[in-house]
Amino acid sequence: MRMLLPRIIPCLLVQNKGLVKTVKFKSPKYVGDPINAVKIFNEKEVDELIVLDIDATAERREPDYKMIENLAVECRMPLCYGGGIKTVDQAQRILGLGVEKIAVSSIAIEEPEIVSRMAERVGSQSVIVVIDVKKRRFLDRYDAYTLNGKKNTHKCPIEFALKMERHNAGEIVINSIDNDGIMKGYDHSLVDKIRRSITLPLTVLGGAGSLEDIRELINQHGIIGAACGSLFVFKGKYRAVLINYPSRSEKDVLAFSDRSDLESARKQLS
Repeated sequence: MRMLLPRIIPCLLVQNKGLVKTVKFKSPKYVGDPINAVKIFNEKEVDELIVLDIDATAERREPDYKMIENLAVECRMPLCYGGGIKTVDQAQRILGLGVEKIAVSSIAIEEPEIVSRMAERVGSQSVIVVIDVKKRRFLDRYDAYTLNGKKNTHKCPIEFALKMERHNAGEIVINSIDNDGIMKGYDHSLVDKIRRSITLPLTVLGGAGSLEDIRELINQHGIIGAACGSLFVFKGKYRAVLINYPSRSEKDVLAFSDRSDLESARKQLS
């Protein structure tokens, strides 16, 4: 029997209708057109795609429905969209455009009950809660942030993830602000704390710099969603813009979690 594989998910950030990449949620760098990126990811048969409009909530504007529709029409893989979603009607409208999942962040912290209402209307499997997390200096504790990492809510992300589970969210995406764009690996301590606290599907974003980082995440934490931004839009030490994604054989190697297969997996990844 073929083993159940984790999802490997590109995450695209959109600003002013362009595709950008950030470092620690700052200094957005334009890297191309999101529609072109979707077309390339179609060809590479990615598991799923996350698209986040990083300014919609901060600018207090509605989601860009035309852009979302264009993305959904082009996308041949499950699509999750987040950015500016504040009401149940908005969530339903976006899903009606062909998007499989909607992602909420700030509104879930401000009004947790909205997650329950969205889940009741569109189904919990379609409601994803993104928690942007930053570690406190000199302490092994974390805070949840909103507004592109500018506002510290002083909420514990582990407790908040549990609260979102009680409000019938379908999935949690934990996004490390400290590791965003750094490409030096995921925050395994953070992942472990969340993983041990909730039963919901968990996707981790922030820090992947190589396929080995993904393999290590899967090896340590099991069936999990591994989301990546910079890794799938940059190539090489000079960070040249190149949309990429692991091949089917590479993904099979990434799924090894048995330590007896570890050395073989590393050799294939090198």
